[in-house]
Amino acid sequence: MTDTENVVVINAEGKVIGRLASEIARKVRDGEEVRVVNSEKVVISGDEEEIKADYRQRHERGARHDGPYFPKRPDKILKRTVRGMLPYKNQEGREAFKRVKTYLGVPEEFEDYEEVEEVKEGDELKNRNYVKLGEVSKHIGWTPR
Repeated sequence: MTDTENVVVINAEGKVIGRLASEIARKVRDGEEVRVVNSEKVVISGDEEEIKADYRQRHERGARHDGPYFPKRPDKILKRTVRGMLPYKNQEGREAFKRVKTYLGVPEEFEDYEEVEEVKEGDELKNRNYVKLGEVSKHIGWTPR
């Protein structure tokens, strides 16, 4: 692991995926190392059926060796969303993308960390339609271990 001074640990529980991903992208472009825990608890706002249908279509569109590969695991989906907000086709974007790590749950190495950065959660989620990323992943075929 790199110098712990530059590592930002973000708890993704209850955060809206787009707002979280844009905040992560901004931090890694500024040179910070970002570690995201509880990736499966990120929420996607909108109608549950539409969201699940959209993510299923994205996954079924390609395959690992043929076409655009879209992951099943929630941590990988979150990382893919961050990649979409970076200029990953040039050197600067690739270097920034390497500074992003996402995890399911909270690994032992980050249990002692307090969340350094607070990411805006958005409007009150209790009054909105949303679905957790873990549920979407299960819908497209992810089996948690």
